[in-house]
Amino acid sequence: MNTSARAINEHQVIDWLLEGDVSIQYQVFRDLLRTEKPNLQDRIATEGWGAKFLSFRKKEGHWGQRFYQPKWISTHYTILDLKNLTIAPTNHQIRQSISQVIKKHKGPDGGILPIGTKQNSDVCINGMFLNYASYFKTNEDDLKSIIDFLLSEHMGDGGFNCYSNTLGAKHSSMHTTISVLEGFLEYTKNGYQYRLEELKKAENRSKTFLLEHKLFRSDHTGEIIDKRFLMLSYPSRWRYDILRALDYFYAAGDNYDPRMQDALDVLIKKQRKDHKWPLQAKHPGQTHFDMEKTGEASRWNTLRALRVLKHFGEIE
Repeated sequence: MNTSARAINEHQVIDWLLEGDVSIQYQVFRDLLRTEKPNLQDRIATEGWGAKFLSFRKKEGHWGQRFYQPKWISTHYTILDLKNLTIAPTNHQIRQSISQVIKKHKGPDGGILPIGTKQNSDVCINGMFLNYASYFKTNEDDLKSIIDFLLSEHMGDGGFNCYSNTLGAKHSSMHTTISVLEGFLEYTKNGYQYRLEELKKAENRSKTFLLEHKLFRSDHTGEIIDKRFLMLSYPSRWRYDILRALDYFYAAGDNYDPRMQDALDVLIKKQRKDHKWPLQAKHPGQTHFDMEKTGEASRWNTLRALRVLKHFGEIE
């Protein structure tokens, strides 16, 4: 942890954040100002980005063409976006859509199948599904087979890989591991109990897997695994990056670990002269709409960077 925390003009940046979408406002009050504003959360469904996402829901109860097609306007990624907006977890439309997915897309292995009659569920997709299904208070019995599936795919090196049950992957993937960790966290936070102790053990091993790689480095050579891990994107979709990882450790309430420092240093260097953080990357694919423009200051990345750096003692 940096012993001399950096001071920034936080008041000016927070004022700018509070000029953004109501979902940003809600998280600024909750995470940076430590003030609960339930009236703001209630408004996410009726104005701004939340209302726009909901407006694309078909009368049949899904988004896009089906559960996972096309990216990024499918039911799967739209509900993930809505969860990350922190729309109220009691939202009836979303909970109804999740119930439809469970009824139509459970596979023989207990996981959610992304496309058609494919017989192997995708580990990464099921991690993301567990994330938002837990957030929206899905019945625990409907989640048990997904927990069984995910735990059965836990790899020997501590993480997860979406190719473990299809192509026989031998080494865990950062992308898949962070998606499953986010799912485990949301499951735990919402009070589910099924196989909870086993899940926590798997979670701790997966955290160690990320930390052993210093969040972006090879554990053998110390080289950067993929330069895209250092690019700040939002929404992350299924892709891993250092801010997504640090934000996960923040959300989990974990303490500072020296193995995070390289990633924290990279994040600090990405701060602009106006004390904001940019949107550096956009993952290609069809979208309902763009919340922010690549290359410009990003409220999403600034919000997430501030809460991460404050939590780990890098800024005052």
